[in-house]
Amino acid sequence: MSFLKKLSPFYNLIICYIVVSFILRIVLLFHPITQASFSTIDALKIFTIGIVSDFFVFIIASCFLWLYLIFISNNKYYKPYGYIILGLLVSLFLYIASGKSILNEYGGALPKIGLIFVGIKTFLFGLLLFVPKYRDRIRFWLFSFVLFLFVLLILQNAISEYFFWNEFGVKYNFIAVNYLVYTNEVIGNIMESYPVIPLFSGLFLIAGIASYFVIQKSKAYLQNIPSFVEKLKISGIYFVLFAFSLFAVPKLAQLENSQNTFTNELQANGIYRFYLAFVNSELDYFKFYKTIPNNEAYATLNKQIPGINGFSTLRDIKSAATEMHKNVVLITIESYSADFMKAYGNDQNITPFLDKLATESLLFTNFYASGNRTVRGLEAVTLCLPPTAGESVVKRKDNKDKFTTGSVFKEKGYAVKYLYGGDAFFDNMEDFFTGNGYDIIDKKTLTPEEITFSNVWGVCDEDMADKAIKVMNTEANTGKPFFNHWMTVSNHRPFTYPNDKIDIPGDAKSRDGGVKYTDYALNKFFTMAKKEAWFANTVFVIVADHCASSAGKTELPVDKYRIPAMIYSPGFIAPQHYTNLVSQIDLMPTVFGILNFNYQSKFFGQDVLKADYKPRALIATYQDLGMIRDNVLTILSPKQEVKQFQLTLIPKEGIEDDFQLYYDQKPLKTERKDLINETISFYQTASDVLKEKKYNKK
Repeated sequence: MSFLKKLSPFYNLIICYIVVSFILRIVLLFHPITQASFSTIDALKIFTIGIVSDFFVFIIASCFLWLYLIFISNNKYYKPYGYIILGLLVSLFLYIASGKSILNEYGGALPKIGLIFVGIKTFLFGLLLFVPKYRDRIRFWLFSFVLFLFVLLILQNAISEYFFWNEFGVKYNFIAVNYLVYTNEVIGNIMESYPVIPLFSGLFLIAGIASYFVIQKSKAYLQNIPSFVEKLKISGIYFVLFAFSLFAVPKLAQLENSQNTFTNELQANGIYRFYLAFVNSELDYFKFYKTIPNNEAYATLNKQIPGINGFSTLRDIKSAATEMHKNVVLITIESYSADFMKAYGNDQNITPFLDKLATESLLFTNFYASGNRTVRGLEAVTLCLPPTAGESVVKRKDNKDKFTTGSVFKEKGYAVKYLYGGDAFFDNMEDFFTGNGYDIIDKKTLTPEEITFSNVWGVCDEDMADKAIKVMNTEANTGKPFFNHWMTVSNHRPFTYPNDKIDIPGDAKSRDGGVKYTDYALNKFFTMAKKEAWFANTVFVIVADHCASSAGKTELPVDKYRIPAMIYSPGFIAPQHYTNLVSQIDLMPTVFGILNFNYQSKFFGQDVLKADYKPRALIATYQDLGMIRDNVLTILSPKQEVKQFQLTLIPKEGIEDDFQLYYDQKPLKTERKDLINETISFYQTASDVLKEKKYNKK
């Protein structure tokens, strides 16, 4: 047998991985969410650099395959070695089972996993040792299982990448890493959103067929097991390729530099993207982004936020009028894009209640979300802080005792609560809100009688509306004003909700249905609230956490950040349109201004109704940090990169000027240095105050 055939398990699996990745790229290229055209150069980069990157990534990922193959041997079963090895395995098993192993120091499921793994290994080694007659057959089936497992993982990863793309329009990022942490919600979401049994049945069938061919082409390795010298040669070749791969993979990733974001995403290797997201959950702004001297950054910020002094955002907010301690109810709506509403051009009548409420409210027609995840929306309305690079503050370790909207209300004598229909453990919400003085009302606090419908994300919005009314009635009876922040859940995949509520069935799993049901539940909430005595003394703030989709042709497609926002208080706030540019971080400072609050503020967000407000919006992903001003989008990216785009309105017939959504984003011909410095000032100082703990409550 030639030496090349002894490498057959490696190269057959590599071929399998590259073929699957090639097919996946074609599928994603023609996916409806891939809203871009590709030049010949783009296509060549996607498929050539992409394939080369896949090759080297698989070399790194196949280290476990090398380890398994290199230990296939008959010599280890000869006396006395076989009995010595078995004795060591049994001793290791007993050591882990004793509960005093090093694995127990790490806790969790690790000791159990270790015990199962060593137990299976011990059993199989004993079987091969004591039943030599069937050793070759048993080894073949184990060999087949290992190759099947690799093929299955290759196909499973492809399916996961497809569904991730289907949801977000990108390869793996922070969200995929988070999904590993919150497995209950994520697995439940998959179970409820997709036909899991047919999907996995098909997966196992295809994996079985593909594995059959891989096994047939690779079984020569077992028919003539490599000698010790040959294994040294195999290991030498593998180590050289492994070392080169460690160098090549990040270098190839640097070639993801097209102006077409989709080209970069399709060219990228999903597994490597996942690794990058895992190790870079926090990005040091001062290491990765363009900076200016700190004194210059704060001086520039002072021109945007009057009243701050020195290296801080601390300033006095004074009102000439008397403070009003009205109740405040903040409702953040899950995944709610502006284009769901009639005013922005939607003709499907999926938001009839909010369409009507908008005509009775102070409506912000040009309002932008800070990010594309719920934690970013919560961060924006709670901390009123620009979306700094990396993970949201909500998810960070240093997330407690911050200066928040809740802390301002508490100083004014308010009861402060966070209401959430799911388990507030998800996305670290419980840790964040309790660590900042909020009381939590979530699914765990509801009695079985209070739950009429739930899915993996929590109880339906109607149930939470009922609970919210009960909570507010109790608070009103204390005589203290209350601030309640309610986060909805029903407008989220799998979009299931009670049947016979709206004209879209609850089991249709339709996004339009999820939107319309949430609208229905909010209508029910306000219908109940209007009957309560506290309603007339309450300000209601309604805003989305983020858009339903964040995918687009550029790093920050501005239409994917446009969300509805309104303040409703009949008899107190007159219905009107506020048409200037507004950021999500400005919403609650504006509410404080309406209530004439006097307080010391650290917020970057401002009262947009004040004469000194300079319109701008701050939007970001976990790594691209943007500012919209003067119809220019400035983006700061890692490696000190800066891009600027001219925003040219693409008018849509039948929509009022105030509600036009879509812009053409073309690279700016002449650099606007002033806007670059202003953008840097916001993000650099925000990073600085968090890093130096200057954004803490005291």
